[in-house]
Amino acid sequence: MKIFLDTANLEDIEDGLRRGFPRGITTNPSILSKERKTDFSAHIQKIIDLLIKYDYDIPLSVEVFSADPKEMIAQAEQFVHSFGHYSNLNVKIPIGWNELQVIRELRNRGVNVNCAACMSFNQAAMDALAGANFVSLFYGRIRDGGDNPEQIVRQVHAVFKEWNIPSEIIVGSVRQPGDVAEAFQAGADIVTIQPKFFKQMVSHPKTDEVVNQFITDFKNWLS
Repeated sequence: MKIFLDTANLEDIEDGLRRGFPRGITTNPSILSKERKTDFSAHIQKIIDLLIKYDYDIPLSVEVFSADPKEMIAQAEQFVHSFGHYSNLNVKIPIGWNELQVIRELRNRGVNVNCAACMSFNQAAMDALAGANFVSLFYGRIRDGGDNPEQIVRQVHAVFKEWNIPSEIIVGSVRQPGDVAEAFQAGADIVTIQPKFFKQMVSHPKTDEVVNQFITDFKNWLS
């Protein structure tokens, strides 16, 4: 069970790294577009600098921003050239017919690949067979399309396990803390989560109640 940070916000990343729970970071063009406009490479390097500062060696996924296969490969090579000093770099490639060839080519070049935007069992199976290191199922968007995301994750997990397929299953597009528990119980290896959900995940009114009781009881005993 691994939790990834689904963000490119430097403050949120540092906040998570200080607390010790992240096992990876995922970004995408939309996530990056929410940050203050700056040089793309410089921003990714700042994320890497934070990982080094806090002594993390965890997967960092950076997504291509083109729909053309040749440009995808060129961008991936540029990522490797710019950020390859960080050994746990992964290039995100969206699932698609032509994209399967991109995945295969990058894997042949020794580039780790996170295949994104999977909405079905068949998509997950195809990109895993193409060699993707990670298969990203978009939980909330699957539900938006009228399908059962928990069932799809469960199916992918069962087949990957039965056939010893090494690709790890990432669940993204989490819409509520309950999705996290569902995804892990269905067999996800990883859930990548927006920072806004983390405080909710560690909070519970009964926890607050019992901690306050402990402190109050002890203070009364001291007095």
